[in-house]
Amino acid sequence: MEVNGYKIEPGANLENAYLRFANLKGADLTGANLTGTNLEMAILENANLTGANLTGANLMGAYLTGANPTSAELSGANLESANLTWANLWDANLRDANLLDANLKAAYLMGANLTGANLTGTNLEMAILTGDDAAVDEFEDVDWKYLYDDAELYGDAELSDDLDLGDGESDSDPDETVE
Repeated sequence: MEVNGYKIEPGANLENAYLRFANLKGADLTGANLTGTNLEMAILENANLTGANLTGANLMGAYLTGANPTSAELSGANLESANLTWANLWDANLRDANLLDANLKAAYLMGANLTGANLTGTNLEMAILTGDDAAVDEFEDVDWKYLYDDAELYGDAELSDDLDLGDGESDSDPDETVE
């Protein structure tokens, strides 16, 4: 598959590539180098990004529904307003990523590193989140409706900045709203 003159294939070196608005639906980019790549508004529905390096990539408004960025490197990536519904982000590194207003509904985030990530306005309804690295710095306006943490349902939880998700434990009753 070739898009905008770039060969789209497993292990491809697409560092700093310009793929804005590209249709990469179902593409296999396993282990690809997408460091600094502009994927703004790109369609990556059901794309395989397993082990891909997307450090500092611009995925603003990208459509990643059903994508598989398992073990992907997304540190410092811009995922503002991206749609990651049903995405498999197992063991992905999202350290310092911008997920402002992103949609992570029913996303699988087991073992994902969210340290320093901005989740302001992010929808995490029905998301599955756990792991020692699942610490988040920004909780403002996050929709945590029906958050699953290590197979425990937390209902309509409203989380505050002092809640530590790092170990899947909290000092509060999961059925209570945290003020």
